[in-house]
This record gives sequence, structure tokens and C-alpha cells, in this order.
Amino acid sequence: MTVKENILRISNDISSICKKFARDPGEVTLLAVIKQAEVGQIKEAIDFGLSSLGGNKVQDTLKKYQALSNDHCLVDLISWHMIGHLQTNKVKTVVEIFDLIHSVDSLRLAEEIDKQAEKKDKIQDVLIEVNLSNEATKCGVREKETLDLAQHILSMDNMRLKGLMTMAPFSEACEDSRKYFKALRLLKDKINNCLVKKHQARLDVLSMGMTQDYGVAIEEGSTIVRVGRAIFK
Repeated sequence: MTVKENILRISNDISSICKKFARDPGEVTLLAVIKQAEVGQIKEAIDFGLSSLGGNKVQDTLKKYQALSNDHCLVDLISWHMIGHLQTNKVKTVVEIFDLIHSVDSLRLAEEIDKQAEKKDKIQDVLIEVNLSNEATKCGVREKETLDLAQHILSMDNMRLKGLMTMAPFSEACEDSRKYFKALRLLKDKINNCLVKKHQARLDVLSMGMTQDYGVAIEEGSTIVRVGRAIFK
């Protein structure tokens, strides 16, 4: 199947799931993960109307960003998302390019993002990455640490906390991911209850679900699904 056919199939799938659960399909962003995509494939996806691109690695994404920058019309259409682990020494570059950072997982990283965003006179949108499976190989803050980090970020002048992100442990059975997605949704609600009491902004973004489990993620309230293989393979 072509990239366009894959996008159409996934978009129809998202619409069908949303209809079943009384959700507006417009609430769910299909984020194309470009880690294994060629520039030509990315252009094909953009031509078909896909406007959100996600990069795992800063240098790899930068190369593709620069390749697409030759076509100013394409660049203007794209929302760039940083979804991989972010080191503080790469923050300057990330703040220059990315519209939304999904992977804030420490106060130190948040402070560096705020610092670099201030230099760029930018308000950087971010998500907190939460490690709900407590796997040592996964990045992210622990569930009990999330509210504290959220409060710190909300006090910063050059960051805007939009919501939460998580990665479920890989499994061929998509239902295995449900408990993690449900836990993230409940955590978002818990944080929002605390924020409302302090008259602070509500979180409304849940970045969860990938190629193998995005359907379950949407059922549990995901607003951004991160899909790579199903689009570009």
C-alpha cells in the first residue's frame, strides 16, 4: 500500500473508533513518526494533508527538517513534535524547531527548556512523559512525581504545559496497553482537579498509542496517536 492509502486507512479507523465512543475525530491528531521515513515519503504524507510530524532523534529530524525547508510551502504546513528522549545539550536546537515537546521527564530538563525558550522569546508547549510501567529501560517521571513536576512547569514563564505522554510496554496484544492508557487519563484528571482549585490552566492533551495499540488509546481518551510503521512501511 502507498503512504496515502495507509493514511486514509488509519484516518478512517480513527473516525470509526471515535464514532463508536461518541468522540469527535477532530479531537484526535494523527502524528506521523518519521524515524524510518524517507523525505519523499514525508512529502507524500504532507501532500495528502498530514500536517503533524514526530521525531525521535534530534539530528535525524533536523536533517529531514532541513530537506523539507527547501519548500517553504511545506514547512509552513507542518507542526513538529519531539517525541524521543531529550538531553539538555540538545534543547537549544529543539526549541528552535519543535512546536510541542512530548518528553519532559525532569525538572532539570524543564528548566533548560524554559531558559532556551526565553532566549528565543518563545512560549514552548510541552507534555510531561510519565513512566507508568516503571520499566528501568523507559524514560519518564514516576506517577507520584508528576503533579510536583507539573506545578514547577506551570510556574515557568516560557513554557506552557499542555498535558501528558506515556509509552505502554510493547505487546502484540493491544489490550495489554489499556491499563496504562487508562491510568494516564485518570492521572490527567487528578492533576486537573488540583489545578482547578488553584485556578491554573487545565491539561487537555494525552499523547498515547502507537501503531500496535492506537485504537485502544483512542478508546481511553488519547488526543495524539504516534504512528510510524503503519504509515511508512
